[in-house]
Amino acid sequence: MPKSPAAAVPASSIAEFEHSLDELEQLVTRMEGGELSLDDSLKSFERGIGLYRQCQTALEQAELRVRLLLDPEAPDTAEPFDSRND
Repeated sequence: MPKSPAAAVPASSIAEFEHSLDELEQLVTRMEGGELSLDDSLKSFERGIGLYRQCQTALEQAELRVRLLLDPEAPDTAEPFDSRND
C-alpha cells in the first residue's frame, strides 16, 4: 500500500530547513556583532529575509502534513493530540 504524500517527509526538506535555520542564526549573530559595513548589513538582512521565508514555508507545510495525519478527511478541523492524562 503506497504512503500518502502527507505521511512521507523527504529527508532533503528537513535538511534544507535545518540548513536555512542554521544560516539564519549565523547571520543574526554576525549582524548583532555590529562589525558589518552598512552594505554588508543590508545584504545580510536581505539574505535573512529570504531564509526566514523559506523556513516559514517549510513550517507551514509541516503543519499541514500534521493536520492531514490527524484528520485526513477534514484537516482544517483537526484537533491536536493531547497526551496529558487528566
